[in-house]
Amino acid sequence: MKLKKDFIIYNTREESMLVPSGRALFSGLVKGNETFGVILKHLSEEISEQDLIQTMCEEYDAPSEKIAEDVRKAITILRDIGALDE
Repeated sequence: MKLKKDFIIYNTREESMLVPSGRALFSGLVKGNETFGVILKHLSEEISEQDLIQTMCEEYDAPSEKIAEDVRKAITILRDIGALDE
């Protein structure tokens, strides 16, 4: 899976945002924390859900179950708004 090019990632120090371009069917703004921004960054390239979870586990010192839960939640949100190419 990969983030569609119809979406733009914008990061600040406190939060990450996903903004649709004019071509996206979704109109709105998705806001998340820094971890959400890292997930979005990794979705800029083709990656499987399992590889994304593994990559996040390597980057963060947190329980793998919690990381997997966070990744799956982010993927669900992105699927719901049509932001993923799968």
